[in-house]
This record gives sequence, C-alpha cells and structure tokens, in this order.
Amino acid sequence: MSVLIVLFVFYLIDRALDLDLGFGFLSGPGGFAIAQQWVTDYQSSDTRWDAYLVGIVNTVRLILIGIVFAMVLGTLMGLARLSSNWLVSTIASVYVETIRNIPLLIQIIFLYTAVLLQLPRISDTYSAFDIFYLNNRSLALPFFDADGSAGIWFLLVALSAVAAWAVSRSLKRREESSGSNLHPMAMSFAVFILLAAITFVITGSPLNPDAPSLMTTGVGVQNIQGGLQVTPEFAAVLLGLVIYTSSFIAEIIRGSIQALPGGQNEAAAALGLNFYQRMTLIVLPQAMRIAIPPLTNQFLNLTKNSSLAVAIAYPEMVLIGSTIINGVGHAVPMFILIWATYLAMSLLISIVMNTLNNRVQLAGR
Repeated sequence: MSVLIVLFVFYLIDRALDLDLGFGFLSGPGGFAIAQQWVTDYQSSDTRWDAYLVGIVNTVRLILIGIVFAMVLGTLMGLARLSSNWLVSTIASVYVETIRNIPLLIQIIFLYTAVLLQLPRISDTYSAFDIFYLNNRSLALPFFDADGSAGIWFLLVALSAVAAWAVSRSLKRREESSGSNLHPMAMSFAVFILLAAITFVITGSPLNPDAPSLMTTGVGVQNIQGGLQVTPEFAAVLLGLVIYTSSFIAEIIRGSIQALPGGQNEAAAALGLNFYQRMTLIVLPQAMRIAIPPLTNQFLNLTKNSSLAVAIAYPEMVLIGSTIINGVGHAVPMFILIWATYLAMSLLISIVMNTLNNRVQLAGR
C-alpha cells in the first residue's frame, strides 16, 4: 500500500509540474564505458538499460558476497567474545567496539586510499608462482573460462542440488522410521558431486582453467590479462561492508547464545561433546531462532550501505545512474528506478529471511 501511495504522489507531481517521468531515455546509447564488469559484456554503444543492468549485477555481486563473509566473520567474532581465553575475548571485544563506532564511509575510504592504493605499482607487481599477481590495480587469481555450454551445466548443477536435497529428505524419513544411521548429509553431498561431475562430462567440460599472465605491449605498457581480477574499488567496498557489518552480527550472535539456558551447553559437555560439536549441534541451531530477525536487519543495512561504493567510483547502481543523469538528465525517473531496485532487493532478502525464520521456529510459537 505504501508503494502505491508513493507512486500516486509522484503521479500528482508529474501532472502538476508537467514533468517527463517516462523511461524511454534509457533506450538510447550509453555513450560511456564501464571498466569493472562481471558476467555482463557492456559496450559504450549499448543502451542505457544495459549500462544500468551492469550496475545491478555489480551491486548484487557485492551484496551476496558481503552477506556470506560478514556472517562468517561475525559468527567467529561472536564466539570469540564468549571464549574463556582472556586474550581471544579481549581482541574480539576491541574489534567490535572499535569497528562499529567508526562510520562505514570512513572505513571504505581508508581501506581504498591508505591500504589498497599503496600496494606495488604494476611495474613492481608481486607475483607468486607466475599465477598470482598483486598490485594497486588488481589482485589476479586463477579462475575458469566458461564456454557456450556453461549455462546448461549450471542449470544441471542446480537440478543436481535439488536431487541431493530430495535424497537427504528421503534418508532422514527412513532414519526416523528405522532408527538406523543412514548418513543423509554425506550421502546427499556424494549424490550432488557425482551428478555434477557426470553432467560436466556430458556437456563437454564447459569450464576451462584460466590463469592470469603479465603482458607487456609494444610500447612497454604492462597489464595483467586473464584469470579472476579483483579491483581495489571492489575490494575496498567489500572489505568495508564485511568488517563493519560483522561487528554488529558478532553482538547478535553473542546475545543469542547467552539468551539460551545455560544447561544446554552444560548438558552437551556432560555428554562428552567437544566445543565444536556443542556449538554446531546444540547451541548455534537454537541461537539462530533468536538471531534471525536482527540478522535480517543487518543484511538489509548491508544492502543499502552498498550505495556508499559511489564514493570510490565502484560502478554500482548509484554511480551508473548518476552518470546517466549527468549525460542526459531525467534525474527524477532515474532516482525512482534506483529506489525501486533497492526496494525490490530488500524485499527479496526480507522474504527469504522471514521464510527461514518461520521454518526454524518451534511449533506452537
């Protein structure tokens, strides 16, 4: 309802001020290049819609990787804060209290200017085994080069994951009825690997190794070609988002664990379970029931904070949208489009997390 109200307000403004709120201008040629792309192959002669699509892909890439790494780092720091080792808990406490009280924009700019741009110049590139390269332009790593059948194989891999999930569900039901241990997780993982390997061969090995190499042009200019290249702009924004968000996630994990009855951990210890087993089998699964709602807020904050990448010229949606506005105007519809895109991504994250939250809640609550 709120979305309809906002759209109606924009309609009234359009009628009152006779503004052009159409999106037809996006079908024109972009007229600008985008250096940092992933998956897409945008050229300056392509439309502005294509340019904006690059911004969406770059933003989604940043958000998905950031959420995974922030969750892992935040969980580790949350557990470290509960450690009985004074040094470990103190380091984790200092990390949390320092990072979460420094503005994210300051952290991103510091990482970009004071750390990543201070790496060796490309003429002094650090190389390891002639397949890893590090300089102030990029971190180049070995990767894979996909051919035309890669899309089919990725689809088959997704179907393999569904088949593995079905096997796991079936084995768990048989375990409950028979009482025997059928190792559903191990068996489903084996099924997934087997199906992925078989489909990889059937589709003609669609992924080929692609190692980076340091090339020198005829005029003596050096450049790195091939492999997976991580630019300092992407690395600075990703590190900033991960480090900043993980400091809040650490407190969520710590609080969720401490909210559980102390007898849970003591009973697990009495059964002879080690620390890893107690955390992964007893404590964290129960703590997730408490942690998921506040974690959803942090994932949404990370999604919106990704717009700060414009400060160091990482080509996400805001930067590309601003470039289009500077070229052809139409600021109002462009910002409406950016607003709607962020809203759609945030609502999708909320739906996924709310679904997960409903799945892990105890019956009757």
